[in-house]
Amino acid sequence: METTNVKAYGTPAPDADLNPMNIQRREVQPKDIEIDILYCGVCHSDLHTARNDWGFTTYPAVPGHEIVGKVTRIGSEVTKLKVGDFAAVGCLVGSCGTCSSCQKDLEQYCQNGWVGTYNSADKYIPSQMTYGGYSEKVVVEEHFVLKVPANLDLAATAPLLCAGITTWSPLRHWNVGKGSKVAVVGLGGLGHMAIKLAKGLGAEVTLFSRTPDKEKDAKDLGADAVVISSDENQMGGVAGKFDLIIDTVPYVHDVNPYVATLAISGTLVLVGYLGGLEPILNTVPMIMGRKAVAASLIGGIAETQEMLDFCGQHNIVSEIEIIKMQDINEAYERMLKSDVRYRFVIDMASLKG
Repeated sequence: METTNVKAYGTPAPDADLNPMNIQRREVQPKDIEIDILYCGVCHSDLHTARNDWGFTTYPAVPGHEIVGKVTRIGSEVTKLKVGDFAAVGCLVGSCGTCSSCQKDLEQYCQNGWVGTYNSADKYIPSQMTYGGYSEKVVVEEHFVLKVPANLDLAATAPLLCAGITTWSPLRHWNVGKGSKVAVVGLGGLGHMAIKLAKGLGAEVTLFSRTPDKEKDAKDLGADAVVISSDENQMGGVAGKFDLIIDTVPYVHDVNPYVATLAISGTLVLVGYLGGLEPILNTVPMIMGRKAVAASLIGGIAETQEMLDFCGQHNIVSEIEIIKMQDINEAYERMLKSDVRYRFVIDMASLKG
């Protein structure tokens, strides 16, 4: 297959900085859309992949799966978008399309293995892995390309492709709407989008925080209340209250105090942490109230488009800090210290210049 050289930023090893490199992108196939990348969000998954924190990175690695750009070329069979349209790509660029999950628009749970935007086997160029959005352009199958509502700020839209859909999917799955009582644990890239989206759906929204200094930010984002999770009196005051808790904390933590705040038949859904729960989960309050602890992974393509359209209708975007591509290593260090409000977005013009 014919390929072309593209400028990118990536890393050759887990202990190396990200630096300029050249990668290969395939030439446009009949069902492909080529996108000139204008903005790319920076996700914790990017950092984990670059540093092989999960143990399965293949190098060289080029992260980035919150992509917004302009369509520059389309294949002969493409009907969804035309040259000049604004388009977006999230965490997925392929799936089998035939399994029961894919048939239900749940490509994120493809039973034959979905293709990630980066660090997945590239089915078009078998000698390499997929490379992400820290690059000049990307070529993606039409099905996995999304339309960007015209009224949304392009840079602030980028994090919707991961942080947005990761929180939107459980809100929709658990039928959040007017009158729902929703709580959010953690106020970062995911947490601030959970607040905005839950509020947009008409829910009463509470933030759980360990410290009072998040209260103003949370309320500015749309939260109705803030509960200090380290305060036993405040936690007792919301016992049995919430229909859904979206837990965005990315490290191991005790979820038992939050389970106690679920209403009868309520659910706590983990979207930030991967791994075993410690301390161990106490099932007694779950059994006594038909409460559940669940988990959720991004969303399918149809659901992601639904989320983008909803954001367009309600003018919801992420709170961002724009950086240059050359500042990515510093941004990673700041992200580890939670020194970002609330999502870094790379202006890809800095790579092309």
